[in-house]
Formats: sequence, structure tokens, C-alpha cells
Amino acid sequence: MAKASRKLNLALQGGGAHGAFTWGVLDRLLEEDDLEFAAISGTSAGAMNAVVMAEGLLEGDRAFARAQLESFWLGMAAAGEKLAPFRALPWFKLIEGFVYEASIAYTRMFSPYDFSTADTNPLRQALNALIDFERVRKNRKIKLFINTTHVATGGLRCWREHELTVEMVLASACLPSLFHTPMIEGEGYWDGGYIANPALEPMLRCTNSDDVLIVQLNPIVRTALPKRANDIVDRLSEISFNASLITELRFIAERNRLIDAGELSAERHRKTHLHMIHGDQELGQLPASSKLLADRDFLLKLRDLGRVAASEWLEAHSDHIGKRSTFNYRKMVAALTQESDETPSEAALLNRD
Repeated sequence: MAKASRKLNLALQGGGAHGAFTWGVLDRLLEEDDLEFAAISGTSAGAMNAVVMAEGLLEGDRAFARAQLESFWLGMAAAGEKLAPFRALPWFKLIEGFVYEASIAYTRMFSPYDFSTADTNPLRQALNALIDFERVRKNRKIKLFINTTHVATGGLRCWREHELTVEMVLASACLPSLFHTPMIEGEGYWDGGYIANPALEPMLRCTNSDDVLIVQLNPIVRTALPKRANDIVDRLSEISFNASLITELRFIAERNRLIDAGELSAERHRKTHLHMIHGDQELGQLPASSKLLADRDFLLKLRDLGRVAASEWLEAHSDHIGKRSTFNYRKMVAALTQESDETPSEAALLNRD
């Protein structure tokens, strides 16, 4: 007897090359024939993964979607010299294990406009070669939410599948210190991580699935005090890129609490089941500069870590989809919004009591 379909909404964080961890997670989830993906909200590298996976499913099947993800990420590795602002030379790999700390480019001393007036973002060519955006725009099977930051207002602009173009995906991944700002209808847009990493509520309002699986790339808790200049900038970036997600989790936690307490009608309001796959232990040990590393061996290592993390999550929580949340989001929100005196480790935050 065939298993009943289990519906999931996917929320994919941005994280540059660390998005290869998400590649591994998706690669493993696509092996589960009874998992149905209702909607995907993606930011930056998460947007890339979202569009590549969705288009692969539309054009073929799960095997083809997996092949498309592999083609995209290995294509990024092949174009690594053009993608990265500097290369990880062999002696860097030996001495610093893929660390880019000594790079002048990484210290953000320059603007991309200082070097060229032309937009030569190699991601454009890679996406156009792999993705049939016309097919994506005609898609009615998987809802897409590609998150960008509107430069002029600092607000969220969430692009949907029926309007999606390559410029919108590039905008979602545009770090303005590295790439020219994509212009859409005369307006500039930057990386969605500044305002939504990724956005949950727009997706929840437009789907009939109550389960959201977040693939978390940015470490939430770091116990070591950053003192080096790059470490300080990196931690500021992590805090900024997690802030919007924590705010949304707080809102969902409160709504769920009010529904449980009978203060909101369960007939008019739906509880959200929250799930999370994270690479906190592995990715948290890497310097943030490694997010710029488009190295084949490095990306494959992250993919394998993502597959393992997804397998562990499926083994522990597969049967809970559609029934309950599988990590202690209430404890996380309380700890991170000063509603609790406790400062738990990230591992403690992400495990359900």
C-alpha cells in the first residue's frame, strides 16, 4: 500500500557557497517519493536552489531535479575563478583550510563599480543556460517566493513564480560589495537576506500546507567573542541575516500559543508546524569567508554534510510531518528575544525537549 503524501513548504536560507549544504539536503529529500513540496521560499543561494529544484521537477522528475542541482553547483565550481573575488590558492588550502582571511577583496575595501562599469556576474550565464524561466513562469505546481531587498526603501520584495526572471534571482543573491545591483523596472534590488532570510509568512498565506522545513545555514549562537576585524564584520552579518527569521519565528510562536489557548479560533487560524535542518556544528566551524569559496571539493563536502543532516532528520522526524513541530522554536524565541535568562547552546535550541 502506497504511503500517503506528506506536504512540506521549504524555507531555504542564503549563505553563498554554504548553499551547497542545502543542495545536499534537497538531494536527500528528493529521494523520498512520498514527500510533496507545496512551496519554496528562498533567499540568495536558497533562491538559486529553489529555482533550480523547482524547474527540474517541472521539466522532468525527481531524478532530473537532483541532476539539475548537481549541474548547477558543479557549474559554480567550474566557474569558480570568475565567481569568487579571489581564488583559494593551493598554499591557502594547506595553511588555512580554505580560509580567505588575508584577501584584500574580502575586507570589503572596494566597490564592484571601482573595477568595471559592466555587469559581468557569471551567475547570469549559468542560470540562463540551466533554467527555462518561461517554463517556471507557467508553473502552477510549486509556488516560489524569491526574496529581495528593495534598495530605495529597505523593504522586502518577494517575487513569485509567475513573474520570475533571471534578474530577480540574481537580485536575491546580490551582495552589493561584490556585484553590480540588478535593476528591475528601474529599481535596484539587493540580497534578500538583509530583510528576509527567508520569508515565511508570504508562503504560509498562499499554501494549504501547515509544515515548514527551514534549512538553516547561518549560525545562530557563537560563544567566542569576535576580535579580529573580519570576525567582527562576519558576526554582524550573521546577526543581521538571522534577525528577520527570528522575528518571524516569534510571530508564529505567539500565534500558535494563542490558538492552543483558545484565544484565536482554530477554525479561522492555522497552526504552523516548524521543522529545521541545520549545519550548526559543521558550518559553524567554518569562517564566514568560506561562503565565497567555489571550490569543487569544498562544495561536494558540504553537499555530503547536507545529505547526512537530512537523513538524520528524516529518520527522527519523518512521521511527525503534518502532526507537530520538531524543534523547540518557543525556547529559541524566548532565549533570543530576552524573554528568558537562559543562554543555551545552538544545539540545545534546535533540539526539541
